[in-house]
Amino acid sequence: MNDKILTLLGFATKAGKLSYGFDAVKTALAQSKSKLVLIANDLSQKSQKEVVFFADKFKTKVLVLQSYDMETLSHAVGRKCGIISVNDSSFADGVLSAINFREELK
Repeated sequence: MNDKILTLLGFATKAGKLSYGFDAVKTALAQSKSKLVLIANDLSQKSQKEVVFFADKFKTKVLVLQSYDMETLSHAVGRKCGIISVNDSSFADGVLSAINFREELK
């Protein structure tokens, strides 16, 4: 795991700052805990649409991680998932910075 985004997600997992899966993410959004929602690139369109709907409802940013599939995200956080809520603003900012840095390199 030599990728900054995946490393940050691993640290956030150990710190207990993530929610995994549709129901847990929906709950985190409803409780205003979620700072950022991340979606694997191979998640079904139906699930993506539902997550985006709830995130918009609670005014939370959503990113589809084009470079990561469910297997990669699951490996980074240690459990099977395609949807992750980052429930800490520092970790969310770190992920966004790493994504922006990656985009600048392209």
